[in-house]
Formats: sequence, C-alpha cells, structure tokens
Amino acid sequence: MHHLISGAAGFIGSHLCDRLLADGGSVVAVDNFITGSRKNVAHLEGHPQFQFHELDVTTPITVAGKFDCVWHLASLASPMAYLAHPIETLESGSTGTRNMLEVARRDGARFLLTSTSECYGDPLEHPQVETYWGNVNPVGMRSCYDESKRYAEAMTMAYHRTYGMRTNIARIFNTYGPRMALNDGRVVPAFIDQGLRGAAMTIFGDGSQTRSFCYVTDLVDGLVRLSQSEERFPVNLGNPVELTILEFAERIKRLMGVNGEIVFEPLPQDDPKRRQPDISKARGVLGWEPRVGLEDGLRETVGYFKGL
Repeated sequence: MHHLISGAAGFIGSHLCDRLLADGGSVVAVDNFITGSRKNVAHLEGHPQFQFHELDVTTPITVAGKFDCVWHLASLASPMAYLAHPIETLESGSTGTRNMLEVARRDGARFLLTSTSECYGDPLEHPQVETYWGNVNPVGMRSCYDESKRYAEAMTMAYHRTYGMRTNIARIFNTYGPRMALNDGRVVPAFIDQGLRGAAMTIFGDGSQTRSFCYVTDLVDGLVRLSQSEERFPVNLGNPVELTILEFAERIKRLMGVNGEIVFEPLPQDDPKRRQPDISKARGVLGWEPRVGLEDGLRETVGYFKGL
C-alpha cells in the first residue's frame, strides 16, 4: 500500500507513519509545520519507504505518485493553536480537506478523515454516540475548530455520495502519548509539564468536567482498522473510561510522585462539561477497543517528556 498522509509531522500523524511503515507500506508525508515538528519524523529520515514534503494542504497537492490510501490529519487540534490561528484552522478543514479528497479521487484511493469529538460540542447526551448531532456554538471562540471538522465531514460524505469514493470518518476523542507538545495547552502535557517543573497544576473550572483518555497506539490501530472497513459514516475512536479532570490531576501527581498544589482558573467559553465516547460501533464494526491502561500509557508519556 502506498500512503499519503497530511499532518504527518504532528503527534498522531507521526505515529501513523510508524505504523504504516511497520505494516510494510510506503509513506509520502506532508506537513507545513504550523504545529507539527521535524523531530517527530526525524527517526524516519533515510527510511527507504518514507518521503517527506514540506507543504501546505490548503494549496493544491502536487506530490508525485499513485496512492492507495489518502489520510487527512492536518489540523490545528490544540486550543492554544486554533485560537491563535482560527483562519488557518478553518482552511485546513475546508480547502485542505477538498485538496486531499481530490488526490484520492484522482487515484481511486481510499480516503480517511480524522475528525473530532468536538463535533458534539458541549454535549447534552452522554455518552456520545455517532448519531447524536451535537450542541455546538457556531460563532464561539472554539467554532473555528468545531466547524472546520463538521464541514470536513460534510465534504467527505459529499465526495462519497457524488463520486462513489471509499471514505471513512474517525471522530477522535482525547488522545495522549509521546510526541505531544508540552506547550500546546492540552491537559495531559500541561499537567506533566507542571509536575516536571514542580509547579502548581492548573485546573480550569472546578475540575468536575470529564474527559476520556486514549493512548496514541490504540488510536492509530483504530484508524488503520477503520481505513480497511466498509463503514462510511463517522465512528467514535476513544477510551470510554471517564475521569473528572480533578481525578486525572491526582492520578498524574501520584504517578509522578509530586505533591504540588492544585489551583483553579475560570472555565473557558464553550468548554465541554462531559466527554465520553460510546464505542459500541467501533467494537462491532472494527473489532476495536483500547488496550493500553491509563497508568501504563502515562508512564510512557512521562518518560518521553523527561527525556526531552
């Protein structure tokens, strides 16, 4: 299989490169480094089945080759990034998605879009199942990310219906692991960074809001299985084990052996109060569910950040 991956120097994208190469495929990776990092794919330099191109997917994709599978991961996924670059975020979900779809249409390739649990907004149904249409503020601070992904899903389904393309949509819930950026504003690297510095851990809100954390290799396995399936509608990929943010902070503190205080700051606008995937569809259609326990995954992640 010959693969094209956008956002390949990002956190999840780089792990997907590793997996596809390990499976015997060849990978053409593209990234513009707005949030990705060269160091995430530095270990792949010189690999005979790996090529990297620095380019922006919001411009026409000109890399050569006939691809079997096109993966569109390029996006500004952390709140710090998409709030700083709202227009680029919207462009990666709109123009970027269409450009990648056009490559897949040209080559008769499979296409997989990585969407997000943010499509559910601040959900009124719990846990979130794929048939739930969500509770999204279309003009709020987070809308640049939420709506870019909702538009990308609509564009993907339009190409499937219009051209009969083989498409897949993954709605990704909170994912963590090595190669996250310490300063990207997401809760896992933020807590680990504060623990490593002996600083107080900052919780936004009262800590009662919930998240469900999935280790990156589990997530990538779900993406690969989804790409091989006949399911055309969105599929949740995430860990259904739900924790409050306060419980999660205490887990991190125990694991790292730190005793710093916890401080509370105001909750950002439209921040979801509860987030937990219903993965019945992934279990039934893909035979997939997470296998890496939280303690094991956090040890690997903390070890990675200690080594930086």
